[in-house]
Amino acid sequence: MQPDPAMAPAKVTVNPGEEYAAVARPWQGIPTIERTRKGRLWAAWYAGGRGEGPSNWVIAASSDDDGKTWSRPRVAVDPEWHVRAFDPCLWTDPTGRLWLFYAQAAGLWDGRGGVWAISTGDPDAKQPKWSAPRRLANGVMLNKPTVTRNGRWLFPIAGWRNIDPVSRLARQKVDWSPHAMESLIHDIGEEKDSNVFVSTDKLKTVRLAGRVQVPGAQHDEHMIVERNNGELWMLVRTRYGIGQAISNDHGATWGGKGESDIPHVVSRFFIRRLRSGNLLLVKHAPPDGKTRSHLTAWISQDDGKSWTGGLMVDDRVGVSYPDAVESPDGRMYIIYDRERSRAKEILMAVIREADITAGRTVSSDARLRVLVDRATGQ
Repeated sequence: MQPDPAMAPAKVTVNPGEEYAAVARPWQGIPTIERTRKGRLWAAWYAGGRGEGPSNWVIAASSDDDGKTWSRPRVAVDPEWHVRAFDPCLWTDPTGRLWLFYAQAAGLWDGRGGVWAISTGDPDAKQPKWSAPRRLANGVMLNKPTVTRNGRWLFPIAGWRNIDPVSRLARQKVDWSPHAMESLIHDIGEEKDSNVFVSTDKLKTVRLAGRVQVPGAQHDEHMIVERNNGELWMLVRTRYGIGQAISNDHGATWGGKGESDIPHVVSRFFIRRLRSGNLLLVKHAPPDGKTRSHLTAWISQDDGKSWTGGLMVDDRVGVSYPDAVESPDGRMYIIYDRERSRAKEILMAVIREADITAGRTVSSDARLRVLVDRATGQ
């Protein structure tokens, strides 16, 4: 074992083999989606082992026909030993580079984690060339960065304050020795919050800009929107649904911490500024207020003060973890998972603002429940 295996770069395999095929995946989920400038769609998610744990790895696939068909895995990110890769995030930056961010941690959680990234400058190539893995910061970044009007790239990286690494390592089916447990557990101090990292040089460097403790935060999974008045609005996953915080100094300090007026289950949501200037929100709206079902899309025309529409993307139980990207012509591609250990599906919806505000599909090119990938491992 290396002295600190979670700090070692993961093995990145292009065009991986059968060990990452659908039949080798008894579970999968937590997807992300991105679109290149030329229109190729990329999707990534993680699998490996029988659930969340030290055997996890990240895979990515692509589509050149607007999501009608998808490739087999084209990239696999797989750390060695009992270190997992998880919570991938795809993002096309303003220069056109495609980034695949992911987290690494020993076991399920080692108290420190780490956000890593690989990138390609030509994501539309027949065989894109990916950079070597690079570690950016402690923590986990599940959701996409935000580019502000003044050109700052903001990265929502979480420290998982509410997760106890000792109990999480002990739960893994690994014979951890007391020495191994002690050497693998880390304390990142003040970074155990909903952190904001910033880059002002196109990710040549990244630094901690600010952090906030939103009451009841759970796994954080926070996202940042720049409002029209210049303030930053952060929404955070909490035990009661969605919490919020506001910054008026570019993310250095945060006020207004507390519960938002957006009802939600304890799960991931998605919010993003659209090209129209409106906000897109994808969240659960189950009748019982508790179930991960009824994934619904909403539009705000007043910077999140109110929401209109309510297009039902998928009302089945077991749908969760939406991510989305918008094309230049206004189509929104929403990806999510369904029944990670049973149906084992990665699904997508393609809709427009008109569909959301109408509360039903009115666009001729709208598509719901599009299959991206289905695992078949037992």
